[in-house]
Amino acid sequence: MKELFADVERWRRRGTPAVIARIVDIDGSGPRLPGAAMAVSAEGEVIGSVSGGCVEGAVVTEALQLLDDGPDARRVVTFGYSDESAFSVGLTCGGTVHLFLERLDWFGVWDAVRTATTSGQPIAVATVIDGPGCGRKLVVTPEGPRMELGSLGDPDLDRVVGRDTVGELAAGQNGVRHYGDHGEARESTITVFVEAFAPPARMLIFGAVDFTASLARAAKLLGYHVTVCDAREVFATRKRFPMADELVVDWPHRLLEREGAALGPRDAICVLTHDHKFDIPAIEAALGTNVGYLGAMGSRRTHAERMERLVDAGISAAQLGRLHAPIGLDIGARTPEETAVSVCAEIITLRTGRSGSSLAATSGPIH
Repeated sequence: MKELFADVERWRRRGTPAVIARIVDIDGSGPRLPGAAMAVSAEGEVIGSVSGGCVEGAVVTEALQLLDDGPDARRVVTFGYSDESAFSVGLTCGGTVHLFLERLDWFGVWDAVRTATTSGQPIAVATVIDGPGCGRKLVVTPEGPRMELGSLGDPDLDRVVGRDTVGELAAGQNGVRHYGDHGEARESTITVFVEAFAPPARMLIFGAVDFTASLARAAKLLGYHVTVCDAREVFATRKRFPMADELVVDWPHRLLEREGAALGPRDAICVLTHDHKFDIPAIEAALGTNVGYLGAMGSRRTHAERMERLVDAGISAAQLGRLHAPIGLDIGARTPEETAVSVCAEIITLRTGRSGSSLAATSGPIH
C-alpha cells in the first residue's frame, strides 16, 4: 500500500475513481504476501502488483467491473492454479490467492494511513471482508482503536478486534481473523482482514568492522532501518558507513540501555566486534530485550571463551539459547559480502521457521 501513495494522490487530485485490490490470504505457495496491493483507476491506469504478472490482467477486469457496480460494491475474488494450457487465469506456482477489492475512500481512513506512514508512526486497519458490515473499517494505533474514524458496527466486536489488531501491529503482521457477530472467538460469522502499517524493522550492528558495511547494505535491501554502533570514533564514521540510517558513537550496551525497551520480535542485533570487552556487555544487554534475532561473530574458539564469560556473568542456559553464534548459516561464506548473505539468510529462516536447506532437497510450498 505504501508504494501506491504518490500515484493514488495524483488520481485523488484529479477526482478519478479507483479500486484497491489487496491480497488478504494465500493457500499454498504465492508470489506475494497478504497486504500486497494494486490499484486500478477508472481510466484503466494500474499501479502496484499482487502476483508478479500471473493474475494482474484478471484483477484489472474485476476492478473495472466493480466501478460499474456502484459505490457500495466490494468483494473477495479468488484465483487458483493455472494449468500449462494458459486457458485459465491463476498462479503457475500452484497456490491460491484471495483478494479483497473495494473502492478507494479518499477521506478518513486513507488520510489517517497516509499521514501515519509518511511520519513513521505505526497504524493498522481492520476491514470486514465477509459477513455483516462488509467493508467497514476500524483504524487502530498502538494505543487502541480510533473510533472517530469508523467502527465495525458493534462495540464488543470493535473491542475484541481492536485488541487483536494491536497485537498484530506490534508484530508487523497482516492476516485474516474470524469472529462472531459480537467478537466471539471460535466463530466465523465475520471475517476481518488486519493490515499493519508498521515502521521498518530495526537492525542494530555493533562493531564498525570490515563486515559491517556489507551487512548494512544487505539489511537495507531487506527493508531494515540500520544502526551502526561502535565506541571507537575513528572507525564509526559516515564516510565508512554511508548506507546506515543511524551512526552512534557509544558503547553498545549503553545504546541498548536507552533504546532496548523498544526492540521487538521483528528486530535484529548483530554483534560483529568479536572482542570480549565490547561484545560481552552488548550481548548481556541484548538478552534483556525482546529482540527477535541476536547473533554474534567470531571463531568457534572465540565463541567458546565468550560463552564461559557469559555464564560467569550469570547468564542462564535458556537465555544463551537465544544467541546465534558463530553468526550466520553455514554456506561456506568467506568474503564480507558472502557473510552478509549468510547472516541475513539465518535471520530469515528464524523468522519463517524454515530449515535453510536447499529447495531441491525439500518438498512443500517454497514461499
